[in-house]
Amino acid sequence: MEKIILGIDPGTNIMGYGLIKVVGNKAEMISMGVIDLRKFPDPYLKLGHIFERVTGIIDSYLPDEMAIEAPFFGKNVQSMLKLGRAQGTAIAAAIHHGIPIHEYAPLKIKMAITGQGQASKEQVAGMLQRLLKLDQSEMCKFMDATDALGAAYCHFLQMSRPETGAKHYSSWKDFANKNKARVKD
Repeated sequence: MEKIILGIDPGTNIMGYGLIKVVGNKAEMISMGVIDLRKFPDPYLKLGHIFERVTGIIDSYLPDEMAIEAPFFGKNVQSMLKLGRAQGTAIAAAIHHGIPIHEYAPLKIKMAITGQGQASKEQVAGMLQRLLKLDQSEMCKFMDATDALGAAYCHFLQMSRPETGAKHYSSWKDFANKNKARVKD
């Protein structure tokens, strides 16, 4: 069975997108790039452009699902509001086309791809290049594009490993704290 996943890395100046095709348990990149919003001085024009471009990408590639990176919660409330609007606009374009949406925290995406939640953007890009067997010429100069590709690839990995209901622990200490009756002092 074939499936196309659109990944989005929301941004207010540069928004990344990446598409992968999944056939069975193999994934390959179809395309990645960025939506450059820097030339739009008006924030509402940016949102309109995001909707138009994401709609155009959806119309061109007909993705089955969308994976989007959740906003990183920083200290600047105004930045968060702008980023949330950009993310919401991309989500609205997917909803408009009836595409299921899956949201992943940046930590989860980095963890899924590199095995390390604190990985740098360069480490994520390098690992995606290896996993998807991409030539250097296929890599985008903007890390927003590889971040978006990472969201799509993370979703592919989640599809391959459905939740089993098994408990997960972050460390031995976490296991001990959650299983006091089973652990002897």
